[in-house]
Amino acid sequence: MHVAWAWMGPGEGGWVRAVSESRRQAITPGERASAFAAGDELALPHPGRWPTWLWGVLVLAGALAVALALYQRQRVEQAERYQAELTVVVDRSQTQLLRQLQSTELLVRSVQTVFLASDDVTPVEFERLYENLHARELFPSLLALAYAPREARPDGEHYVTRMAAPREGNAQLLGLDLAAQPGNLAAALSARDTDRGTLSGPMHLIQDVARRHPGMGVVMRLPIYSPGDPPRTVEQRRARVIGTIGLSFLVDDLVRTALPADAAARMHVQLADVTGGQPQPLFDSAPGRPIPALVAERGLSFERRLPYGGREWLLVMAPFDAGLPPPPWQQSVLLPGAIISVLLGVLAWLLGDTRRRALQAGWRMSQRYRESEERFRALNEMLPALVLLADADEGRVVYANQAARARLGGAVGRMRLADVFVDPEQQLKLAHAETPAVDGVEALLRAGADAQFWANVSLAPMQLDGRRQLVMVAADISRLRELTEQLGYQASHDSLTDLYNRPEFERRLERALGEVGAASACALLYIDLDQFKLINDTSGHAAGDQLLAQLAVLLRQHLRAGDVLARLGGDEFGLLLAGIGDREGAARMAELLRQRIDGYVFVWGKRSYTITASIGVVMIDRPGLARDELFAQADAACYLAKEQGRNRVHLYSEQDDRTLRRRSEMEWVNRLRWAVDERRLVLAYQELRPLVPEPGRGPRIELLLRFRDDDGRLVLPGTFLPAAENYGLMPTIDRWVIETALANFDCLHPAGAALEVATINLSGASVEDDALAGRIVELLAQHGVAPGRVCFEITETVAVRHLSKVARFMGRLRAAGCKVALDDFGAGMSSFSYLKNLPVDLIKIDGSFIRDMLTDQVSHAMVRAVCDIGHRLGLQVAAEWVNGEDIVAELTALGIDLAQGFGLHYPELVPFHRR
Repeated sequence: MHVAWAWMGPGEGGWVRAVSESRRQAITPGERASAFAAGDELALPHPGRWPTWLWGVLVLAGALAVALALYQRQRVEQAERYQAELTVVVDRSQTQLLRQLQSTELLVRSVQTVFLASDDVTPVEFERLYENLHARELFPSLLALAYAPREARPDGEHYVTRMAAPREGNAQLLGLDLAAQPGNLAAALSARDTDRGTLSGPMHLIQDVARRHPGMGVVMRLPIYSPGDPPRTVEQRRARVIGTIGLSFLVDDLVRTALPADAAARMHVQLADVTGGQPQPLFDSAPGRPIPALVAERGLSFERRLPYGGREWLLVMAPFDAGLPPPPWQQSVLLPGAIISVLLGVLAWLLGDTRRRALQAGWRMSQRYRESEERFRALNEMLPALVLLADADEGRVVYANQAARARLGGAVGRMRLADVFVDPEQQLKLAHAETPAVDGVEALLRAGADAQFWANVSLAPMQLDGRRQLVMVAADISRLRELTEQLGYQASHDSLTDLYNRPEFERRLERALGEVGAASACALLYIDLDQFKLINDTSGHAAGDQLLAQLAVLLRQHLRAGDVLARLGGDEFGLLLAGIGDREGAARMAELLRQRIDGYVFVWGKRSYTITASIGVVMIDRPGLARDELFAQADAACYLAKEQGRNRVHLYSEQDDRTLRRRSEMEWVNRLRWAVDERRLVLAYQELRPLVPEPGRGPRIELLLRFRDDDGRLVLPGTFLPAAENYGLMPTIDRWVIETALANFDCLHPAGAALEVATINLSGASVEDDALAGRIVELLAQHGVAPGRVCFEITETVAVRHLSKVARFMGRLRAAGCKVALDDFGAGMSSFSYLKNLPVDLIKIDGSFIRDMLTDQVSHAMVRAVCDIGHRLGLQVAAEWVNGEDIVAELTALGIDLAQGFGLHYPELVPFHRR
């Protein structure tokens, strides 16, 4: 027999043998196995044509190119973030400048209101008005506030400045004819015709030239009309104009005051008046310093238009330096990219060198195999991998190495190759005549009569002895599979209870949602243990963990096939009931679990605990449900179960008003937590009118709270205050109202400083705050508000519930000089018994009695009785919900002092919130 072997390399077919046909029939399976390791002729390819270091250089170059590309992309993203950051700064600067101009107009409008209300304002009154407005504090760039009456002369109308404030530094203004300043006069005439705040063109202000450095100034103008109804047409305005008010300021100071600190530090800011198309410079933060060309090239020069008061300003902002510093090495991809590139290059070199060495070793080994059949057989037998050779036509195994015989059993030489596999489908493929080559397939193999194991199998057909053969190489991966399954189990299960964890439960729930409609209804149970914190606090967390583990075993005992139980976190469990059918079935299952938990006694040390749970149930019986929505509904149902006394089951219903109310309240709680920071809260006021005229007295108002939603609409307090009261947010809201009202007291009403009394409502939670009264006294002194102008109002129900605290709280406020009112008086049946013990200045009769007093004799009698008792106690009496003249007449006849309602005054926003 002539036998020829050729080693074709690991990827080129393996060992190939040719045996002369004359002896093939005479070789037994054992001889074939021996002949498989023998050979007379060997042919090997050249170990390698390219140097191994070349592969390393090529891989290194490619990896470095990728790293550089990533670094360049990182720089581009950094530049984009830098541009976006500058855009935010520019937009904020534009907004701040516009707000400063709006503040200017508002200040001038306040002075206009005084002139409209008084026929004759003296220079002393004008100076006092300026001081009361605290103009310099509100508008630091202000130079002067001046009034110029209209004078008709033979040569036309003239406006000569007669009053100016402050007097210091503005003496040059007195006697100034606006005709000498065409831009100033043009602004006055435009304001006269439109009754709107109008800006003059840029000019040098005469008082600033004499007093400080010269700079471009601007004047904000508003007209003064003669008393009467506001003029509606241009002709009426021109006929009734009697003067003009102007507020002059330096643009340089205006910009520096309004500009955000980060904008001034980082950017070159230029402002120019471009009205009419011809730019007139107003401000330059870096005079003589041009904007670098690289800044404009990179799109970092920003322009914003500021149209206001009949003028249009152009704001140009650009950073001082367009260059971006490279990212720090901790964040740059360049250094790790270079390291990885070097490692990849070394790895490629090592792999190439290893391959070269392997080829050389194969060359030397093949030469040894030509010299010694026994040497090759020993090597093959010592391989740890399972090697089998089978006849492709008959399927019989003709050779198995030692590892294969040890793992598959000594009888493997008498088996068919297909019988080694457990999977029938894989057996069928091996039985097929045209079996394809496979590489790296995981398969379950037989290990003797009863055992099985997982292996990574590679199978390749080959020609041997003129017949088709199959060579199978397999590696035992049972341990690897076991570790993989263990890791997969740990990733989907809770380590304490051995139940599914939340992520796995959510995946199962998503799968169930996808099958809604194709199968019967499911149900989601949300199980929360009652008073679990008590066990942790009294016996420690180890006891709590043991309880959770025991309850997991208890709950698992009552599951049906297909049910999914999971620990969602803490002492909360989730249960997905598959194919439950209807609500009654879900309720029965939930009640069964509740009873099992209720009957369980947990023993730890010398203590024993009775365990209960509240269970919320949500049906999954229609398409379109969202996972998060189901969790929210189940949590709400569980919450209601706890609210109803714990240890019970509650089924969620879309018509469940309590659930919907709680969900709404929770949404409002989240919105109210940020309401102050986002400036969502605004103040409104409603006047309290005296029923008997009181000449010379200023207006009295009650402050009301409103919430401004995303669309700018005002939401009434009845919508969001219940949520604030239920979740402890009222003290924060009350403090905001108090601080805002006292800080802007003279801006709460159009009457300004003439406002007599402003009433602020307080909640029961705020009354219980011992530090609030002291804080109110501090704020009154800080903002210079006379205590007698402030009244704090508390409802009768709050007073009854916290009588001693309310009395002490009222006493501290009255000792400081504030007034106190009792609201909704008459709503409580015990009102008269405690009224004489409360330090109150005013009582307000509950609106329900006022509304029905003309048609209900009992309500009429209640109003009369409250009025008589209040007056006997020396208190003022006010009526709420006054909606008509007939009720006003009856209240006047009864002697009621004050009235409040839509029929007298509809609530409106305080002046400083009208934007």
